[in-house]
Amino acid sequence: MENARQHAVDGVAAGLERVDTLLHEVVRHDDPFIAEASAYLLEAGGKRFRPQLTLLVSHLGQGVTDEVVKAAAAVELVHLASLYHDDVMDEAELRRGVSSANARYGNATAVVVGDLLFGRSSALVSELGPDAVRLQADTFIRLCAGQIRDERPVPEGVDPVEHLLGVLADKTGALIAAAAEYGARLGGCDEATVRLMAEFGERLGLVFQLADDLLDVASDAEESGKTPGTDLREGKATLPVLFARRSTDDEGARLRELLAGPVVEADLPEAVELLRAHPALAEARAYTLRYAEDTAAVLDPLGSNEVTDELRRLVRAVADRVA
Repeated sequence: MENARQHAVDGVAAGLERVDTLLHEVVRHDDPFIAEASAYLLEAGGKRFRPQLTLLVSHLGQGVTDEVVKAAAAVELVHLASLYHDDVMDEAELRRGVSSANARYGNATAVVVGDLLFGRSSALVSELGPDAVRLQADTFIRLCAGQIRDERPVPEGVDPVEHLLGVLADKTGALIAAAAEYGARLGGCDEATVRLMAEFGERLGLVFQLADDLLDVASDAEESGKTPGTDLREGKATLPVLFARRSTDDEGARLRELLAGPVVEADLPEAVELLRAHPALAEARAYTLRYAEDTAAVLDPLGSNEVTDELRRLVRAVADRVA
């Protein structure tokens, strides 16, 4: 079984080299500045989490083909484009351990470069047929809807945690769901497997984002590559914030006061310190780990094989960042 698992891992590694080669080809431009700005976050690194998922899932079918490589690259371009936009909206200063694109090039340029990368991604997907184009379009819509809802208050009478999960399903889960669906569909899997992998991918996206939101509080800049407390400064109601807000302990009174809205820069270190020490952080961590276990269980109908075992390991690796 270990040899079989290694075969799947090796197949993903080889496919990822092809994806990286294609990404660097796609972001080239005759204008040196546009070429540099387009490749800026690509060159900054990253784990290529979404392309790896596409490549791995394809091994449930026929494995990595030219079409699978194109889809994996297209998904990563959407992700990169969203990072340019996110950093403008968040006024971030760091991304992947380097200056954010907006800090380096300015907000206007960062936004338009993000748009350019969306266009590059769409050009790749156009070569994969109408079903792939439709999935790309639906994913764009969900990404935008999730971002819009994330900026709005929770509707009256709606549970804040359920609202958060719905926002994250669109904002983060949709693209990871697309990554998994592309891998299954272009890898030649049957329709039931394609649907199951889309569900798995969306849930995996929630695990990923819930863990990221915890790391925004629990990790320092050197570890995460981002400025700690960015979500607090933006007033985002992440899971630990929601759990802290609904707490009633006397010790948490000052924290609840700080978390009532966006945390001003002068109060940010105090807010981060108090939230790190509050039981809400441990509660959010436990919630995330439980959600990860439920996500791994989605794979049960596919049984145990080299790919599903690796997918289960992937879920736990994402969640274990906050364990």
